[in-house]
Amino acid sequence: MANSKYSYVKNFELPDPILPDTFMLFRLDGHSFHRFLNLLAAIPRPDVNTRFTDVHGFEKPNDVRALELMDHAARSVMEEYPDIVLAFGESDEYRGRPTNESCIHSFLLKRSTSLYNRRESKIVTTLTSLFTSCYVLYWPKYFPNKPLQYPPSFDGRIVPYPAEKHIRDYFAWRQADTHINNLYNTTFWALVQQGGQTTTEAHASLRGTFSKDKHEILYSRFKINYNQLDARYRKGSILVREEEQEVPEAQSEARSERQAPEGPTTETTTVSADTAPSSDVLTEPAQPKEKKNKKALKKVKPATRVVLLHCDIIKDDFWNERPTLLGD
Repeated sequence: MANSKYSYVKNFELPDPILPDTFMLFRLDGHSFHRFLNLLAAIPRPDVNTRFTDVHGFEKPNDVRALELMDHAARSVMEEYPDIVLAFGESDEYRGRPTNESCIHSFLLKRSTSLYNRRESKIVTTLTSLFTSCYVLYWPKYFPNKPLQYPPSFDGRIVPYPAEKHIRDYFAWRQADTHINNLYNTTFWALVQQGGQTTTEAHASLRGTFSKDKHEILYSRFKINYNQLDARYRKGSILVREEEQEVPEAQSEARSERQAPEGPTTETTTVSADTAPSSDVLTEPAQPKEKKNKKALKKVKPATRVVLLHCDIIKDDFWNERPTLLGD
């Protein structure tokens, strides 16, 4: 079609490259997780507006099955795209706290990536569709007795950040948001599930409270020590790409030789420098010593693995332990 008279229509396509030499932060949000129950139930109930999490029986305030499902989908995305070096996951689909935010996973692509020529639309659509399909694919593993009632959907966006400080502050913001939301949700659902309050009454009880007030409510009324809850709920999920131990090429070749099966081999005749070669012996010119040393020191590109953590990403320790994470 390139040479046809219709090819002019390609001129309407606009380029959308992300600025070079910037970090790309891909943010994935839950989309349309609220649905009318009359789309799901056999008997229409137009007066009831329910959530995706309610329809599928998610436990509140946190459902470990749903969190592990999202981590599984995020890990699959990272394994498919090695240029993604870090991801942070949280969920607000169980929250009682009213909010306009619904961030589920944030993915960091390294500054030097040339993925899809840094085309924003290509990256956003591909990563979003892959995460969504993985979420649906792995659903039966985590919810074997609860088939999907309707397809979930997610939307994505990319924000370019020019400096390492911006990346660290972004992930600090996400983890701080995770803590604030989870503390509210834990207290809110304790008031509802154990305190016998309605959701309206629980919101009223928490209105104007500070963090210390919520801790006091949890401990004094329900004997819940918030700081002893699973770190997955309090700190979110961190998926980080880490390098395996590097192996020198010379050692790798020696290991391969030791593992090679016995059988006929082709021998190579070598002649020492102080031995004059006869006229009927063909010898290869000796390689310079420098080249041999370079080959011995040559490193095999290390393999990487994706590691799941539930730790503090705000303080320096996480970043100091991974000095190359934000490098090229």
